[in-house]
Amino acid sequence: VSDDKKQMVANVEKQLEEARELLEQMELEVREIPPQSRGMYSSRMRSYKQEMGKLEADFKRSRIAYSDEVRNELLGDDGNSSENQRAHLLDNTERLERSSRRLEAGYQIAVETEQIGQEMLENLSHDREKIQRARERLRETDANLGKSSRILTGMLRR
Repeated sequence: VSDDKKQMVANVEKQLEEARELLEQMELEVREIPPQSRGMYSSRMRSYKQEMGKLEADFKRSRIAYSDEVRNELLGDDGNSSENQRAHLLDNTERLERSSRRLEAGYQIAVETEQIGQEMLENLSHDREKIQRARERLRETDANLGKSSRILTGMLRR
């Protein structure tokens, strides 16, 4: 059992290292993205880094708990602490999953908000064009009325 646990710890450390390397590669890729869409990916990277930090902290706590468990086994503890640690880890895992779901929901809301904002900007742009065309027609009409007024004034003098 002890060898299995050591192997599992080594495997998790290896996977965490791979995840760190992937995050670094992703960050380099984000730096190469055009500035217009870089912001969205940068915020994703920040959330991924925060998630990674939480996972690493949980892993460190688990290792400490594991070392406490080994010490308790050596000292002849009754094993209740391992069950408590397992329950604690399950609670942490559940909390992490809930947080991930909340983050995903928040991301969805942000994407929807961005789409709505983009549609509003397009509508405002079309409205601005309409207003500018109407203003130009009004100026032309005013100029034509001025010409008409001058012509009528000239006709009245004659």
